[in-house]
Amino acid sequence: MTTSNLQKLVGAKLINEMLRCDSVKQKERNDWKVLVMDRLATRIISASCKMHDIMSEGITIVEDIMKKREPLGMLEAVYFIQPNEKSVNELINDFDKANALVPKYKAAHVFFTEACNSELFTRLTQSKCAKYIKTLREVNIAFLPYERQVFTLDSPDTFFISYDPSQASARVQQLDVIAEQIATLCATLGEYPTIRYRSENEKLVEFAHAVHQKLNQYKADDATMGEGGDKAKSVLLLLDRGFDAVSPLLHELTFQAMAHDLLKIENDVFENEVQTPGADPKANPGQKQKVLLDENDELWTELRHQHIAVVTQSITKKIKDFAIQKRVKDADRGERTTMKDLSVMIKKMPQYQKELNAYALHFNIAEQCMNAYNRDSGEKLCSVEQNLAMGTDAEGERIKDHMRNIVPLLLDTVIAIEDKLRIIMLYILHKNGYCSTPPDTFGITEENLDKLLSHALIPTDKKGIISNMQHLNLQIIQDQSRRESGVSADLGRTSAMHMATELFIKPSGAGRRKNIPQSRKERTETTYTNSRWTPYVKDIMEDIIDEKLDSRQFPLIGGQRNITANFSAQSSREFGGWMQNRKGAVRSGPRLIVFILGGVCYSELRSAYEVTQNNNKKWEVFIGSDHIVTPRQFLRDLEMKPRQEDEQ
Repeated sequence: MTTSNLQKLVGAKLINEMLRCDSVKQKERNDWKVLVMDRLATRIISASCKMHDIMSEGITIVEDIMKKREPLGMLEAVYFIQPNEKSVNELINDFDKANALVPKYKAAHVFFTEACNSELFTRLTQSKCAKYIKTLREVNIAFLPYERQVFTLDSPDTFFISYDPSQASARVQQLDVIAEQIATLCATLGEYPTIRYRSENEKLVEFAHAVHQKLNQYKADDATMGEGGDKAKSVLLLLDRGFDAVSPLLHELTFQAMAHDLLKIENDVFENEVQTPGADPKANPGQKQKVLLDENDELWTELRHQHIAVVTQSITKKIKDFAIQKRVKDADRGERTTMKDLSVMIKKMPQYQKELNAYALHFNIAEQCMNAYNRDSGEKLCSVEQNLAMGTDAEGERIKDHMRNIVPLLLDTVIAIEDKLRIIMLYILHKNGYCSTPPDTFGITEENLDKLLSHALIPTDKKGIISNMQHLNLQIIQDQSRRESGVSADLGRTSAMHMATELFIKPSGAGRRKNIPQSRKERTETTYTNSRWTPYVKDIMEDIIDEKLDSRQFPLIGGQRNITANFSAQSSREFGGWMQNRKGAVRSGPRLIVFILGGVCYSELRSAYEVTQNNNKKWEVFIGSDHIVTPRQFLRDLEMKPRQEDEQ
C-alpha cells in the first residue's frame, strides 16, 4: 500500500478549491490575477506547489501582503491569508482610500486558511473593502506540509507562550488557534480521529478538549469525515515537550538531523560551493550556490534518515555505479571517492553535470558533517550522551559513575558552551530517571548546579536554560523536603579530577519526582554504538498501533468508536454561503497523527517514517508540531523569550 503525500494533498486542494473555483479560474488567455499572501500562506504554497503550477492557473504576480505594493487596478487579486487581525487589517487597507489613494486591485477573492471569528468577519464585511470582494471562503489548510508525512504550524513562539508561567493569559487564545490548525489538518486528511493525550500534563487535558470541539464542528459541516474502511481506528496523539526532553538534546547521527545540528542550514537552505569544471580549486574556490533540501531533491529524500556512515558509503557507490554505467575511465577503481574525483568526472562528462552535481552536493554535506563532528569532539560527546540517555555503556553494562566521563568534557575549553549545557541537562535528566533507567538520587541541588556551571566556565546567564526545564513539568532542581545522598557522592568518586574534589560537599535532598515516564521498550535490533537511543515517541506510536497504550497515562476522547455527539450543534463556520465544501483525502486504512506541543526534533520525524514502514504501511503515521527544533533551537526555546523578527 502506498503512503499518502501530505504536500501533494495540500497542493491539489489549493489548486482545485482556490485557483480553479468558478469565480477565480482563468476564463480566457489574458485573464491574469495577482496572488497576495501572508507569511504562513506563502510557506504553505511554497511547500506544496511549484511556481509553474500557480502560473498555469492564471497567476501573473505573487506578492507579500505585509510589504508595500504598487496598485494594479486592472487586475483582480486572490488573497490567501490567515484570518487574524494583522492580515485582515492589511486586506481592508488595500481598498480603503484613507490608506491608499486608489484601490490596490480591481477586485478581491479572499481565501482564509481557516475559520474566521465573528468579530473579524463583521469588521471585514462592514468595511469599504466589502464591495470589492467577489469570493470569500475558507480552504481549511492552516498548517505547513513540511514533508510527505510531516507538518508544522510555523509558530515557534508557541513554546514560550505554552510553557512560560507569565504567559498564562495568552496561552488560552494560542491553544485555541493551534486546536483549529490541527483540526484543519484532520479535515484535509479526511479523518475524525480518537484523541489520546498525556494525562501527566494538565495543559493537555484542556487542549485535547479544545481540539475535540473543533473536530466536532468540522464533522458537523462534513458528515463523511472519518468514514470508510478502518478509519474508525485513526488516532490523534497530543503530547507536550516534557514527555521526552532527552531526544532534542542528543547529537543525532542520521543525515538530516546531523546536517541541521552541525551545519548552517536556515529554512532548509544550504549554501553549497560549486566548482567550475576543469578549474583549479586553489586558484578558483568556486561559486556559492544556495540549495533547498526538501522533498523535490530525490537523493536527499532517500538519504536523510540513514546513518552518516551509511550515507558516505551509499553516495560513493552511487557515483561509481553511475560512472561505470556511463563508461568513464578508471571509474571502477577501489579507492575512496573525493571531491576532486567528482570535479574530474564533471569535467569529463559535462552532459551529466546535473546528476553529478547532485552527488557532489550531498557528498559535500556529508563531508562537512564529518569534519564538524571530528573538529568538535563529536565522538566523545556522543559516547557520553548515549551513556547518559541509556544509563548503560555500549556493552549494556550499567554505569555507576557517570561523572568520571563527564568531568573531562566540562573542563575541556575546546568544547562549546552549548554542548556542555546539553551534557549537564542530560545528566540531570538521567539523575531524575527521565532517560532509560530508574532514578538513583533524584536530581541535583541548586548549589551543586551553580558549581557545575562555574567549573565548566558556563556564563551565569545560561543557568536559566537549565532551570526553565522545570516549566516542562520536569523535576530539575531537587525538592529539599527529603534528605539523601545525591550528586555529591557521584562527583566525590571522581578523585582524579580537581573539579571532583571541590564540588558538592553538601549532601542533596530528594522529593517526589514529577512527570514519571512509562518504562521503555527493549529493542534488539543492531544499532551503532553512538546511536543507541530510540525517541520515546516511537514506543508510543507502536503501542497505539498494537493497541497496548496505557489508557490511564493516555486517556482517550471522541472519535468514531466513541461517537455520542449530535452534530446538529452549530458549526463555527456560521456564515453559510461563503463556506467551502471540505471533503478530505480518502484512504481506507487508519492513520496516526502525532502533535507535540513545543517542538519536534528530527529523530522523532524519522520515527514516524520508520513506524509506517515497519507495519507494512497498514497504518500511516504523520507527525508535527508548532515548529521543528534542532538542539540549538531547543536551548533557545528554553530561554523563554519571544522570537525576534529575524528569528522567525
